[in-house]
Amino acid sequence: MKRRGLQCAGWLLATLATASVYAATTPAPVTPMTPDVIEHYDQVRPTADFIKRVEMIPMRDGVRLYTVIFMKKGTKNAPILLSRTPYDAKGSTERVASQKLTEVLPAMDAPFVDDGYIRVYQDIRGLHHSEGTWVMNRPLAGPLNDTGIDESTDAYDTIDWLVKHVPESNGKVGVIGSSYLGFTTLMAEINPHPALKAAAPQSPMVDGWRGDDWFHNGAFRVGGFDFAVGMSQNKGHGGSIPHGVGDDYSLYLNAGSAGDYAREWGIEDVPFVRKLMENPAYTPFWSLQAVDQWMAKRPLTVPTMLIVGQWDQEDSYGGPAVYKAVVDSKLRKAPVTLVIGPWRHSGVNHYGYDLGALTFTGDTAAEFRTRYLKPFFDHYLKGGADPHTPGAITYATGANHWDESPRWPVGKPTPLYLTADHRVSFDKPAAAAHDDYVSDPAKPVPFIPRPINMGDPFQWKPWLVHDQRFVSDRPDVLAYEGQPLTQPVHIMGAPAVELHAATSGSDSDWVVKLIDIYPNTSPEPAREGSKPSMAGFELPIGIEIFRGRYVHGFDKPQALTPGKVETYRFALPNVDHVFLPGHRIGVQIQSSLFPLYDRNPQTYVSNIFNARPADYQPATQSVYRGGDEATRVMLPIVQ
Repeated sequence: MKRRGLQCAGWLLATLATASVYAATTPAPVTPMTPDVIEHYDQVRPTADFIKRVEMIPMRDGVRLYTVIFMKKGTKNAPILLSRTPYDAKGSTERVASQKLTEVLPAMDAPFVDDGYIRVYQDIRGLHHSEGTWVMNRPLAGPLNDTGIDESTDAYDTIDWLVKHVPESNGKVGVIGSSYLGFTTLMAEINPHPALKAAAPQSPMVDGWRGDDWFHNGAFRVGGFDFAVGMSQNKGHGGSIPHGVGDDYSLYLNAGSAGDYAREWGIEDVPFVRKLMENPAYTPFWSLQAVDQWMAKRPLTVPTMLIVGQWDQEDSYGGPAVYKAVVDSKLRKAPVTLVIGPWRHSGVNHYGYDLGALTFTGDTAAEFRTRYLKPFFDHYLKGGADPHTPGAITYATGANHWDESPRWPVGKPTPLYLTADHRVSFDKPAAAAHDDYVSDPAKPVPFIPRPINMGDPFQWKPWLVHDQRFVSDRPDVLAYEGQPLTQPVHIMGAPAVELHAATSGSDSDWVVKLIDIYPNTSPEPAREGSKPSMAGFELPIGIEIFRGRYVHGFDKPQALTPGKVETYRFALPNVDHVFLPGHRIGVQIQSSLFPLYDRNPQTYVSNIFNARPADYQPATQSVYRGGDEATRVMLPIVQ
């Protein structure tokens, strides 16, 4: 009886325990008024092929940064590939609700995570889920930043935490990212953590005045206002300027000056908008923020692959500028490679089959990532074979093949002159002359055909390869073209403009385009729904603008003397291009590229952002050719 009693007691206890567990794990019954809200749903199910961790990594000043860590299950002794972003680390890594890591992460990550890399994304301070205060392109600690905290120190602290707290890591870290992430990648290389072994800045923001996002040679890119307003609100989740839909050409033209536009839409007190409007010249505000100048003063100790698109519509300047700053530096202790692909901005991370009307031989972006980018990281982060990465890797558009070169630029500067009858020639004209046109700020030259919507990716991303015939017959555009080529002309470098010109006004913008003019025949006619015929296509190889007031120094704006011939020297973007036999080389010159760039009133005012309606006046522009004032484009021709 005693034994049976014990058995009954044990059964009762087990039953009670089971009931207790069941009660603890069974949710309360729902009723019609049960709130239909849950605290959290974990999208990473037990069947997922990956591990995801979210960490708030502390910086040296106590601020914590939101960081997402991904790896395939079973990963060990693996390198870390880090991206530091202002564009929402959480959203960037939740592209698709899936249990496959290669579907969750961006496409360019797939070869890395499939090969055992640990992938890390982090919100930079002050944005999205990170703590702290955000400053646009936060300056390096120094004259413009007395806090001792910058993107370099944050990268150092992040890497230090990762190699100490991610047990699956082999202790080696690479950084990668495009555009703003290209900027943060470069910053990680300044005073780098010892665990940082390789870096690939893509289309990096380097000098916002000389030729990246905000200005080009002093001409303001009005889209900077929209970016500033969006990023400045709600920790980067802000809305755009509410000007509705319609033709941006009319929108900005009717507003008046860029400053008038800012005031009309109530954004003039947004801090970065104020910084733009109060610093129209290349003052220390800009020159002391130039990343290439920071890097030129420090030893490069991290192997670096600088990547840019040949038709990068946002940041064509930065990558080549950093390469130039460090390649010949006596301080350099690590290899550096410049990559130029046939892509738009950040195109290296997407499909590279085509761009606008152009079609390439296969997916050039995937080919580059497989052939060059991953072996580069594998060597420095995993001990893979030395890929012997050359000093320059560039894609020869026109001929459609990759070129490997020991350094950049490759071509020899060779002058291409403007001549009579709107021709170009490699022979210098003896007789001096000039061609004139009237530039009217009331009728600026559009940068793409109207109606223009700069927020439309199908207009914005490929605009640099748009057929230039849409403006070639305008009276305020000078169009020059050569004879059909009998042999290929291969250029590798940045074509350099030497423009001799005068204006009847007291200020002026000058836009120069280098163009590949296709034969006016086509082996295959255009088909409905397909790409257009290339017959007679005028493909821009490089387009750049120069604000005339800076002809004697970017930090010394001054009025132009009406009628005085000035010499304007500036570079077009770096290219690798082959002008094929039967094609013609063309040059176009104009004085506006609107509304991509704000209008020059053509009357000198101390700050163009504050130009009044009466300041906008037509001017006669004279472009000189021949003799001592022979306008030319120096083509970097491969002999």
